[in-house]
Parts: sequence; structure tokens; C-alpha cells
Amino acid sequence: MTPDSAPPEDRSAGKGTKGTVGWAVLVTGVASFMAGLDNLVIVTALPTIREELGGSLQDLEWTVNAYTLSFAVLMMLGAAVGDRFGRRKIFVVGLLLFTGASAAAAVAPGINELVAARAVQGAGAALIMPLSLTLLTAAVPAEKRGAMLGIYGAINGLSIAGGPLAGGLIVEHLSWQWIFWVNVPVGLVFAPFALRKLAESRGPAARLDVTGTVLVSVALFGIVLGLVEGNSSGWTSPLVLGGLVGGAAVLVGFVVWELRSREPMLPMGMFRNRAFSAINAGGILMAVGMFGTIFLVTQFMQNVQGFGPLEAGVRMLAWTAMPVLVAPFAGIVSDRTGGRPVVVLGLILMTIGLAWFALLLEPDTGFAAQLPAFMLCGAGMACFYAPLMNLTMSTVRVEEHGIASGATAATREVGAALGVALLASVFSANGGYASRQHFVDGLIPALWVASAALALAAVAMLFTPKGAATPQPQAAGGPAAKTQGDAVLADG
Repeated sequence: MTPDSAPPEDRSAGKGTKGTVGWAVLVTGVASFMAGLDNLVIVTALPTIREELGGSLQDLEWTVNAYTLSFAVLMMLGAAVGDRFGRRKIFVVGLLLFTGASAAAAVAPGINELVAARAVQGAGAALIMPLSLTLLTAAVPAEKRGAMLGIYGAINGLSIAGGPLAGGLIVEHLSWQWIFWVNVPVGLVFAPFALRKLAESRGPAARLDVTGTVLVSVALFGIVLGLVEGNSSGWTSPLVLGGLVGGAAVLVGFVVWELRSREPMLPMGMFRNRAFSAINAGGILMAVGMFGTIFLVTQFMQNVQGFGPLEAGVRMLAWTAMPVLVAPFAGIVSDRTGGRPVVVLGLILMTIGLAWFALLLEPDTGFAAQLPAFMLCGAGMACFYAPLMNLTMSTVRVEEHGIASGATAATREVGAALGVALLASVFSANGGYASRQHFVDGLIPALWVASAALALAAVAMLFTPKGAATPQPQAAGGPAAKTQGDAVLADG
């Protein structure tokens, strides 16, 4: 497909001026950073929230999973709504919804109200994330897109990894409520800038797939509910079996519906593309390993080793600061070698880091012994995220950028929810909060499960075509014969 054959809405992609590119990077970067940060910003505050609002381990899981689930299941719908009604307009709606829900979370009087506000926050993030990438891609010239998408990917990786430190800093010096209050002025300031500085664009005016959204929402909620309640309610209880079996059945129904729908929210034909399928499989497995681990390790530092929220966040800095140092080099290397080797290396580093941590873990394990494992995980996250967005965008056609970005981000959010539920379930089956040793007894097998998930993610990424993220040459004096996505489709 040549650029001239792209949909009219996409013909202006990459024609932004220097000023508009700068604003696009700033506005979309800040908004996506906020949405990414709130995945895990709450984890360092969980012991404090447990003391003030009460709640069991299952309740704490839902403060994380309510966000990641609504984020995941509504993201593809968010991309479609943006295509239909205007990407800039819906992006701003999402930013304001996220801001309002943040205020509601800050004033929540109980754990149930907090969980509900987190779910609405996730819905706002589901509008922000896919549209921020589409708006950025449209504003940046094609020859600079790889570098800008590398920066965007690094911002996302940093926001997720930096959540525990930011949360610990805020809880220690202010209160847990302020991890949500800080979103409010940022959202109110940047929403007007988005309206003024970002160019409006639309995609094909497709019909919204409400049925598909409901089916996938019910399916994922049932599966996560079963995983969360398994140990407390019993794996053979009607609630757990109904959630797991019913959720799986509805998920099959979702796939069948999408295959038959004339305008599906997730075109199943995209998964015939080997690169796209591999990226999504690797992304969901990576999130299972890393999100579930961070959920438990931040509690280990506070409940077992006796650190306060800030002290725990500072020690996690060995993990969270590594993306800042490594991501630029990872982006440079990926431009020369393609994204696959860098992403696979990142997953291998994370696998080794978690296995190292599991082998040395004791209640009194010193931080110096933990440090190499944290650094390996941080460097691995940088290598994974830095080339990921360019890798994803280069596997699909231009007109598929919106749905592809929504799909790949959604699979990682699904992996995050499943990871927290799965690793917490493994933790509960082998340990708990009764004593320091009891906590460690549960954490060690959870770390091994996480390490295995990351190893499988590395294997999945090996099925990505080697040159998937390598920019395609353009003939002198004329447009490129194919987009990067067309070249990958032809390759695999």
C-alpha cells in the first residue's frame, strides 16, 4: 500500500511542524505517563491503605486490578471511539475522566469506594493511552518516528517502573490520598493544551463493537475473580469455578463474535501476522511476571524488612532508575539491529533477575544482595519498552495503527491483572502475612512463576521477524512502495 492509498484521515500523518511535534510529544507524553504511573503507584501505599481503610489481600488486589481490568477491556473501544468521533476530542474526554476519578479516589471513605474510583480511572486511561500514541504518530515526520516512539516507549516503561518510588515518596511526606490528588492539577492544565495544540484526526467511521466489549469485559472479570478468590473461597467453590470456567467460555464467545462481526473491535485477522501475534503474546507474559512481582516485592520490603513507604521506594530505585540509563542505548541499538534482539535481551535479563532474587531471598536478606537482581530487572524493562512501540507500529499498516496500539497495550494490561491475581494466588497458597518467614515462603514460589512467565515471553518474541522494526528504505524522488507494516506482512 502506498501512502496515497491510505485513508484520507491519515494522509497528514507526519507533516507536523517543529512546534506541533514538540507539543504533541509533551502533551501525549505527560498524559500517558500519568496513566502508566497509576498502574502501580498505589502498591507502595497498600500497607498504609490496609491500616486506614481495612481490607484483606483480595481487597488490596482489587485496588490494582480494578484499574488494570477496566484499562484493558476498554482500550480497544477507546481507540474505536476516537477514530469515529475525533481522536483529540476523545483524548481530552479521557484525560478529564481520569482526573475526576483521581479526585474521587482521593476522597474515598472505604476500600470499596476506592476500588470503584480506580475502575473509573482505568476507563479514563483506556481513552488516553491508545489515542496518545496515534496522535503522536500522526504529528511526527516518518523519518523521526522511530526516535519519538522510542522516547514514548521509554516514558511508558519509566512510568510503570517508577510507580512504587513515586507512591512511597508521596505517602511518606504527605498521605496516600495525595498519590491521586497530584493527577488533578496536571489533568486540568494539560486538557486545554491538548485542545489547542494537537491536530484533530479521525479514522474510518466504523460501528462501535459494544457487544464485543461487553463479552471481553465479562470474560476477563470472571477469570480474574476466580484467580483472586481461589485460595480464600476454595478452588472448587461455585464462585471460583463459575468465574474461571464461565470466564473462559465467554472469552471463546468473544472470539467467535469477533470472527463473525463485520466491524469487530479486535480484528482477529491481525493475529495471522506472526509478528503482531508474537508481540502480544510476549507482552502479556511480560506483564504477568513483572506486575505481579512488583505488587508483592513492595509489600515484602515493608511487611518483612520493616521499611517505610519512602525507604521501600528508594530501594526500588535500583530497579526503577535503570530504564532512564539504559533506554537511550537500547533505542540506538534497536535502530541498528531491529527491535527483536533488544526486546529478547530485555526479557532474558528480567528472567535472570527474578530467578536470582528467588534464590537468595530470606527475611533478613540485605539490600546489597538484592541490588544486582533489581538492576537486571530494571535494565531488562528498558530493553523491552524502548523499541516496543516502533516494533508494534512497524508490523501493521498505517490505517491499523490505532487498533494495533490499543490491542497491544490492552494485552499488557490484561497480563498485569492476571499477574497480580496469579502471583498473589501462588503467594497465598504457600505463605501469607502471619510472620516474616511465612511471607517469604509465599513470595519465593511466586517469583519462580514470574521468572517462568518472562522466559516464555522471550521465546514468544523470537517468533517476531528479525527486521520487523528496521525502517524500510524509500526510493529517491518518490514515496516508499510499501509501509513498514506491508513489508512485514509480506515477510511473514
